[in-house]
Amino acid sequence: MIHLRIVATPEKASRARTLLAATPSVSNLVHLPGMVGKPAGDLIVCDVTAGDVSPVVANLRDLGVPGSGSIAIQPIDSHVSGGAVATESGASASDSVVWEEVDTRTAGMTALSGKFLTLMVLAIFIAMAGILEANPILIVGAMIVGPDFGPVAGACVAAVERRPGLAGRSLTALVTGFLSGVVVGAATALVLREVGLFPARLVESAAHVPQAVALVTGPPGFFTFFVASCAGIAGMVSLATARAGALIGVLVSVTTVPAAANVALALAYGRWATAAGSAGQLGANILTLLLAGTAWLAVQRALFSRRRRRRQPDPARVAAGLPPRAV
Repeated sequence: MIHLRIVATPEKASRARTLLAATPSVSNLVHLPGMVGKPAGDLIVCDVTAGDVSPVVANLRDLGVPGSGSIAIQPIDSHVSGGAVATESGASASDSVVWEEVDTRTAGMTALSGKFLTLMVLAIFIAMAGILEANPILIVGAMIVGPDFGPVAGACVAAVERRPGLAGRSLTALVTGFLSGVVVGAATALVLREVGLFPARLVESAAHVPQAVALVTGPPGFFTFFVASCAGIAGMVSLATARAGALIGVLVSVTTVPAAANVALALAYGRWATAAGSAGQLGANILTLLLAGTAWLAVQRALFSRRRRRRQPDPARVAAGLPPRAV
């Protein structure tokens, strides 16, 4: 279940209340006239089944509610009812995509900021230490620190929703983040090598570098695209179902951070062929992440639109004085 908190002018609030009252998936509807002081208006609160939140919000937008008021969307962790109100199964709730939440979460993860760049540089530093020490644990730690899931998710959402502004911000953050990390990482590795704190030469033999590390830092192969596809889809599933967290970030970063760190090391040690191979790994992974994530979101968006078309006519829209069609 999802809780909606709506602020609207009296006229729009009256029509919104009528619309919500005629919507079967809405329950616990409360209308408090004149309760809001800034901006002045009425307060409406209700609960909606997760699968119907986006259509309900779209109808409220058609009424012009956000133009002079606001709509807050809050997931409900626990909902206990004896059956007198609208409910949904746990499976239905977990599979539902609330597109407004996807937009909000994505917008907060795509900004190019000092914090983002700092985390990217630190992730590459940790990954460089893991590669030099042949320590997979350090490389996993670098994946946890890596912040690249946000821009990847933002670019996928922007492609599906045709939002060039969001796409530009996401890709700028992604490219700038990795370029900054590689440049700062390479410069730092060069200085530390010169002062004797890093090894004098980069050892790339199979005896020194574990196969698990070589697979995510070397030239791209079949598993590059296979793993990146799985990671891209998993990331979008987690984003769409409000499960985006540290573990999903690790899954996405496993395809990017180690390769970027190896590019930085190879540049510092003058291993141009190694740098090219790792750069190919990084580029292939990012492209596959974007394509797989966008494809999954596009399918979900198409299914969502198809379900909405099947629900016509919509008596709630008619009751509120809106054209009886999906938007």
